[in-house]
Amino acid sequence: MKKIAFITVLILLIDQISKIYIKTHFELNGFKDIFPGFKITFVENPGMAYGFHFGGIIGKYFLVIVRLCLIGGMIYLFKKWLKQGVSNYLLIPMAMIFAGAIGNLIDGMFYGLIFDSGMTYDEEAGRWMGYGGISKLVPFGQGYSQFMKGCVVDMLHFPLVDWNVPASWPLIGGKHIEFFKYIFNVADSAITVGGALLLIFRKKAFPNGLEF
Repeated sequence: MKKIAFITVLILLIDQISKIYIKTHFELNGFKDIFPGFKITFVENPGMAYGFHFGGIIGKYFLVIVRLCLIGGMIYLFKKWLKQGVSNYLLIPMAMIFAGAIGNLIDGMFYGLIFDSGMTYDEEAGRWMGYGGISKLVPFGQGYSQFMKGCVVDMLHFPLVDWNVPASWPLIGGKHIEFFKYIFNVADSAITVGGALLLIFRKKAFPNGLEF
């Protein structure tokens, strides 16, 4: 259990420190080039990992509930697996996924309560609205929104291909091509890497006889 706790706390610290720093030092959609193919771009995400979202505020509530259920289910599995003596090939990736889920859950549940500005959902327009300026931390409960209405902070951006097609080119002339365009955070990275490790080491992570 100490190993799981250490990985979880370490990822959460890096995740939350990076998010709070970005939100209190960058304007929404502001960016800074770090080196070719990587830049910090501050966006807020009301939904899932890598900027995906759906269903407005109802969809957001649904995702919070799903994350809570996922975290509860993983706690149950950790207790069961530790009794079974499962290998680190399972525990470490699952701890990474566990930490990532908690990291993004914290944003969605509490960021609306501790920051003075953030994206909000406009019922009439049917979309999430941006804001200007740099956010500041405020006393708990005096933020821009309510419990479970905060947005996830994303900042890691790897536009390995970022190219404006010459206007003279047929069919695609004048278009902007970007790969990889998705912007994510440390929590998303932990979930992705954890899932990839489970896939790579699946035979060792899930030996015959492992119970869920």
